[in-house]
Amino acid sequence: MSLGVVCRALGGPDLLRLERVSSQPVGDGEVRVAVHAAGINFPDLLTAAGKYQIKPRLPFVLGMEGAGVITEVGKGVDSKRLGERVMGWAWNGFYAEEIVVPESNILVIPDRFGFVEAASFVVATSTAVNALLQRAGTRQGETLLVHGGAGGVGLAAVEVGKLLGAKVIATASSPEKLSLAASRGADYLIDYSQEDFPSRVMELTSDRGADVILDTVGGDVFDQSVDCIAWGGRLLVVGFASGRIPQIKTNKALLKCFSLVGVRALEHVKQKPEEGLAYREWMLSFAEKGLLRPYVSKVYPLRDFRDALFELESRQAQGRIVLQVRSD
Repeated sequence: MSLGVVCRALGGPDLLRLERVSSQPVGDGEVRVAVHAAGINFPDLLTAAGKYQIKPRLPFVLGMEGAGVITEVGKGVDSKRLGERVMGWAWNGFYAEEIVVPESNILVIPDRFGFVEAASFVVATSTAVNALLQRAGTRQGETLLVHGGAGGVGLAAVEVGKLLGAKVIATASSPEKLSLAASRGADYLIDYSQEDFPSRVMELTSDRGADVILDTVGGDVFDQSVDCIAWGGRLLVVGFASGRIPQIKTNKALLKCFSLVGVRALEHVKQKPEEGLAYREWMLSFAEKGLLRPYVSKVYPLRDFRDALFELESRQAQGRIVLQVRSD
């Protein structure tokens, strides 16, 4: 038995409970991980509410990423991996003291990372790398517009964009958030609570527009992004943190010949394993050099999971929030 955050009824964080859960057997090709830390992701909130595209059967343990130590391996997994520090993902289950996952879902933690950083690295950074490197094919010298530039995916996108040689414009809702984006390399900053960001983007690009736009917000931000995308640009659909899934008039895509590109990095790994391996190797190589690193703004003990989720839900969080499950 281990402690875990259990969802028995769909809804908000107040419905979740910290309970003892039964240990799962380790199957062929799987590993058991003693979880030291778990990253908080926006899809966790959606999953708990029954609004995410993945809908696990009730009851389930929440949490799609974390980090810890391998304590047991199944048939087909090298026993030398026992004791290895790893970080990984699953559709659910990481808000717990232990988890059983396929070996293919885990990566060795870079030496520079502790468990807290590792627990907040895989999902956001995979999304940013897959989006900008593979889905958009971002090229050196292009202009990249990153919405939600102080969020987990947004900050990772700023760093990845700079590594790809792009000129990065970051948007956010406060000077404090923009300062964080600037610390990660953003070239230009737009406070969309104070400025009309499409006009500012057009000004910064000499009326050309942004070649690549990464949107985690949706709603009005998506609608306005169509007005400042360059001819032949790529508009990356990553999420809908605003709560509204937007619609688009397709004549706008025709007139500017831009592409609307969906991003689901973890599904990309499943559908095209070779490409998934390629982007993971790319991001790990830069993590080892210290050039990709998550910014963790707050760490909560596992028992305070509701406070962590409410903070993320408020959209006031900067960077990543992590649950400390065990002491390092």
